[in-house]
Amino acid sequence: MAENNGLKLFGFELRRVKEKEENKLKSIVPKVDDDGAGYVTAAGSHYGQYLNMDGDDSKDNTQLVMKYRGVSMHPEVDMAIEDIVNEAITGSEMESSVDLVLDKIDNLSDSIKKQMREEFENVVSMLNFNELGHDIFRRWYVDGRIYFHLVVNESNLKAGIQEVRNIDAAKIRKVKQVKKKKDPKTGATIVTNTEEFFIYQEKAKSGNVYSHGSGVKISPDAMCYVTSGLLNEDKKKIISHLHKALKPINQLRMMEDSLVIYRLARAPERRIFYIDVGNLPRGKAEQYMKDIMARYRNKLVYDAKTGEIKDDRKHMSMLEDFWLPRREGGRGTEITNLAGGENLGQIEDINYFQRKLFGSLNVPVSRMNEEQVSNILGRATEINRDELKFQKFIDRLRKRFSKIFLEILKKNCILKGIITEEDWESWKNDIVVNYVRDNYFAELKNGEILRERVQTLETMQNANLVGTYFSKEWVMRNVLKLDDEDIQTMQKQISGEGGEPEEQEESKEEEVLQDIVVENEVDEESKILENKVKEKELQVLENVAQALVTS
Repeated sequence: MAENNGLKLFGFELRRVKEKEENKLKSIVPKVDDDGAGYVTAAGSHYGQYLNMDGDDSKDNTQLVMKYRGVSMHPEVDMAIEDIVNEAITGSEMESSVDLVLDKIDNLSDSIKKQMREEFENVVSMLNFNELGHDIFRRWYVDGRIYFHLVVNESNLKAGIQEVRNIDAAKIRKVKQVKKKKDPKTGATIVTNTEEFFIYQEKAKSGNVYSHGSGVKISPDAMCYVTSGLLNEDKKKIISHLHKALKPINQLRMMEDSLVIYRLARAPERRIFYIDVGNLPRGKAEQYMKDIMARYRNKLVYDAKTGEIKDDRKHMSMLEDFWLPRREGGRGTEITNLAGGENLGQIEDINYFQRKLFGSLNVPVSRMNEEQVSNILGRATEINRDELKFQKFIDRLRKRFSKIFLEILKKNCILKGIITEEDWESWKNDIVVNYVRDNYFAELKNGEILRERVQTLETMQNANLVGTYFSKEWVMRNVLKLDDEDIQTMQKQISGEGGEPEEQEESKEEEVLQDIVVENEVDEESKILENKVKEKELQVLENVAQALVTS
């Protein structure tokens, strides 16, 4: 099924007319893809992207990715990310984490299916996904994008992709170069061509400033680029799933820091010293206060081990104790206590921002509480609505992440001549990457569903509804949820095992009737034979009697 897209001969190249027709399509805006590529003009150069949101000073993709990575190191965020990655990527030593499903493609031979599955296993092996799948998915989720360089042997392209190397998302980005010209009739600027490529730049950090070196231009055919699918409000910049958590995590950090500071400042009981200074002038009153403070803080202690006398100073700051002068006519020198903070055990505000953080990451809040997490491990009917929403979110992440395998598989199959690009474009919506789910929870869920269906069927049979108000076919389709293929398979298996119970009973009754008929026929035949034997005996006796009379 493989076809060549062009013919090269004596330095000339012949291609399909389809590409020329596509280039003739005119528009005043370039084609927009959800890949976050920066647009530059043909005469311009590459510029960075700038983003500032909620106090975030990330001026380009590099600083934005570094911001996401810093946020991911926070304990609450790391716990939420681990829940997401563990739910998305599951596997064991006995089986692979992912496999390729081609059952939906009708016009595909078995030999090509086998080759595509082998190439898919080769892609999984080059990525070392069975061992590093958790790290690859986490890197893609945190950065919001992931890049792979596809290494091939230029002297032998039909050998396919030889190696897949990951590129740091902070050092590379996609660029689209747009060429425009003015329409002589309307005067509008028309986009004539759009060239896509990647720019790889080593960035050296000096303090808080990143200096850009010379960039390397890479063809899109040599790259595999998959994003999170999320864009900012301008629909031009790719953001990570952690972008929504930037503001809640900053608020949570400030609340935690302020809580610690408040507890350190308000936890101890502080003393208030009212010192009677009489009618002393202001200067002498201050000196008198300092002398009393120094005398109170200094304490001579005899050390019995060394025989020395040391000065054990009580270093007390003004935050701990208050020293206040009191003039003559007051109550004299007095020492009182100032009570500490009374609401030190209240952390409702901290819990509020934690719930807000988990909500921004689409993780159920129940997973934050250890007591509620234990209830999730029960029956499938006990799983709440948040867990169902979380599972749908995981399914969307898996579908987006599958583009990594499909992009590499597409380029590898085309290089090896297994399929053509036109074949892939017609099949891509039917090619599915299946992820291994948690065995225990999948088995528990399927068992619960089957049990409920069987109980419903048993209730209908006990009420004599099947065959009276509902047909067997309706029950199989709507109660047991069997499709046409399952119904045919079940009927073949039942007939192979001896038929249905009712048919077995009918066949037994028919056999009994046949036995009775056979027995009746045998009895009649035996009676006829007996009659014939008796007739023969009578004839013989008559012949003997006649012979005796004549003699």
